[in-house]
Formats: sequence, C-alpha cells, structure tokens
Amino acid sequence: MKKAMTISYEVGNNLYINLTNKCPCACTFCIRNSADGAYGSDPLWLEHEPDMNEIMSDLNSRDITKYNEIVFCGYGEPTYRLDTVLETAHKLKERPKCPLLRINTNGLSDLINGKPTADKLCEVMDIISISLNAGTKDEYIKITRPKYPDAFEAMQKFTSDCVKNGSAEVIMSVVDVIPTEQIEASRKIADKLGAKLRVRSYQS
Repeated sequence: MKKAMTISYEVGNNLYINLTNKCPCACTFCIRNSADGAYGSDPLWLEHEPDMNEIMSDLNSRDITKYNEIVFCGYGEPTYRLDTVLETAHKLKERPKCPLLRINTNGLSDLINGKPTADKLCEVMDIISISLNAGTKDEYIKITRPKYPDAFEAMQKFTSDCVKNGSAEVIMSVVDVIPTEQIEASRKIADKLGAKLRVRSYQS
C-alpha cells in the first residue's frame, strides 16, 4: 500500500502543516538539500499539493486543542498556496480552543502572488515569522539564492506591512550558522522594521 502524504506533523508541542514543495529560494543551509524530512518526521516531499478535502480530513483526525501552536510550514514556501493557507486558517479559527496560528515564510509572498498580501495573512495569523537569513543584501543573496532580484527589498516591505497592520506578532529569524556581524546587522534591520529578531539553531 502506498504511504499517505505527510500533510501535518508534530514537532514538540506544535503541529506543522505542509502544503507545497515549491519555493523561490535555494538556501545554502536548507534541510531539503540533505534530508526528506525534519525533526524525525515522515518524508515531507509531497506527491501532489493536497486539496482542502485532504487537508481538512487530515486536521479533523487530530485534537488540535493539545498543541501550543499550529504552524504553516513544510518543505516549501506556504504562501505559494496563499488562498489555501487563508481558507485553512479561517476553518481552524472557527474551532473551539484553537491554538495560536503561525506562518513561517520567506517573506516573498507579494512577489509570488503579484499583489500585497500582508493584511490578509495578518487577519488570520497570530504570528508571522519571516526568514531574514542575513543582515546585508549581498549576504542575503549569497545565502538565500532567491529567483527574484528584488527579494531582499520585497521581504523587508512585507515585514513592514505586517508590522503596520498590527494584528499579528512579527518575528524575523536568522540561523546561528551565520557570522556574528551578520546576526547583529540582522538585528538592526528587525529593529528598523519594528519586528523581533529570533536567532534559531540550525537543524541538520
């Protein structure tokens, strides 16, 4: 029998939702370069992008009240499926005792979708976590390797729009494998935009 796709998976006290393989970046440190899954999960490469019936069937099989957060984050950039993210989040919010909703994103949703998207995401997410990855444009391009030439600027504009919306907590993140001076430069960017900086541990 063919193994079911991993649409949702647990990490600690959080539930993660995996919706797409697509990503506009090819980060040098990305776990996709060396593994099929993360944190001991089942393989996260999707055979196809799950539709709403598949997503809700998966989520309906779980007691969501036991999680601290539900996180839209998989092996791809979740905002490639913006409408699906928004619909899923709205359905979750309708449930009693829905935990906090967070999206982990590279902040390139506006470029991916060809329109401003921060306000729509802030309507349904409690936390917007944006991968900053580096404190200067040159290092960002070197590390993140985005397909968009204006990715660094667009990511900051998206962050600023989320902060201005005011409905969600906005976090920018870097991985602790980058040099200290880049972490400090990243902190200055986050401060300038009004976001918090999170330095996260690299997961090999």
